Amino acid sequence: MSRSGNKKPVGFATHITAGGIAGAMEALCCQPLDTIKVRMQLSKSGMAPGTKPRGFIDTGLMIIRRETPLALYKGLGAVLSGIVPKMAIRFASFETYKGWLADKATGQTSVGSIFIAGLAAGTTEAVAVVCPMEVVKIRLQAQQHSLADPLEAPRYRNAGHAVYTIVREEGLSTLYRGVSLTALRQATNQGANFTAYQELKKLAHLYQPDLADLPSYQHMVIGLISGAMGPFSNAPIDTIKTRKYNDRVPVYFDNSRTN
Repeated sequence: MSRSGNKKPVGFATHITAGGIAGAMEALCCQPLDTIKVRMQLSKSGMAPGTKPRGFIDTGLMIIRRETPLALYKGLGAVLSGIVPKMAIRFASFETYKGWLADKATGQTSVGSIFIAGLAAGTTEAVAVVCPMEVVKIRLQAQQHSLADPLEAPRYRNAGHAVYTIVREEGLSTLYRGVSLTALRQATNQGANFTAYQELKKLAHLYQPDLADLPSYQHMVIGLISGAMGPFSNAPIDTIKTRKYNDRVPVYFDNSRTN
């Protein structure tokens, strides 16, 4: 089948709806991994002489054993509440920046321009949505309390309560603490993501010129590879960002425990 068929272009609302659903599914699947990652980034284990840092599996098992399996989903509400606006801003800003950077004569956008548009889109979503969402998410994830014990009350009960408490006690600016690090992380993340995705998609079509649309499994593989580009490029930035967002550790985080 030729790729030059008269296909109706997909509308922006459809992109946002699909992106929001995909983002929600990603959050549901990946939140336990993210919680373990945050705990590892904040962990003091392995700092004493002769000790080793706790590994990924051990950290996960420790959370489950001490705080029940539901603890792996701490901060999920903050993530889900920011999914749709984040996706809307990401795709809308990327298409806008890409249009500005496209060649006026041909309408084509170079690889370098796609990367720059991705950087700009990542920065835009970081300032508009991601930074406050991440502050709330990490504060919730950092709390070590059992969800099965009603007497063990956490400092923040849920995402809404966390926002209220943070703004009341620390000021609105706290939700934007470390915004430059978040912007840098999201910029490199989306720059690498969009560039890799579009180039891999072009390559797939180049080797399969008769396909109007790539099969679902190829979209999945391309998305998997492009999605991994960001974390590989900015893991140190993400660790620093997590430590920065959790600056109020002495207030609600029991450092007397072995974390």
